[in-house]
Amino acid sequence: MILFIAGLILFLGIHCVSIVNHRWRDRMVEKIGEGPWKGLYSVIGLIGFVMIIAGFGDANAAGTLYDPPTWLRHISLILMIPVFPLLLAAYIPGKIKVVTKHPMLLSVKYWAFAHLLANGGIAEIMLFGFFLVWAVIDRISVNRRPARPIPGAPEGRFNDLIAIVGGLGLYILFLFYLHERLFGAPVM
Repeated sequence: MILFIAGLILFLGIHCVSIVNHRWRDRMVEKIGEGPWKGLYSVIGLIGFVMIIAGFGDANAAGTLYDPPTWLRHISLILMIPVFPLLLAAYIPGKIKVVTKHPMLLSVKYWAFAHLLANGGIAEIMLFGFFLVWAVIDRISVNRRPARPIPGAPEGRFNDLIAIVGGLGLYILFLFYLHERLFGAPVM
C-alpha cells in the first residue's frame, strides 16, 4: 500500500506544481529551460505512474469498502462515452475545446467519477477519488493563473468530428479489448 500511495503522491504532486505555485514553475522554466523542465516533470510523473501500477495489486488486497450494484456499472459505461472524445479534443482544437475550456480536465472528472461508481475497492476508491479531487482543484486553479499554450493539431473544420469519431473508436477499443488487456479487468 505504501508504494501505491507514494506513487499517487508523486504523480499527482508533480501535476500540482502549477496549482500550488505557478510562479515557481515559471521561474524553474526560466532557470533550466522549457525542455529540461518538461523532461524532469515527465520523469517524475512516469516514476509516480509506475509506482501506482506496481503498488496497486498490494493496495487492492486492502479489501472492499462496498460492492456497487450492477445498475451503477451501467451508468458508469454511459458516463465513460465522452471521456476519449474530450481527451482528444484537448489536443485537436475546435468547438469542443472552446465550449468546455479544458476538455482534458473534464475527461479526467468523467473518468474518475464513472470508475468510482463501478468500483468499491479501497485502492480503487483512493485512485479514482484522488484523481477526481485533483481534476476539480486544477480546474479551479486554471482560472486563477495565466494560460499556457497547449501544443496540438492545427485548427481545422473537421477537428471536432475527428475528436468525436476517434474518441468513440478508442472507447470501443477499451471497452471490448484494451481495458482487460492493460488492466486485467474486463469491462463487459
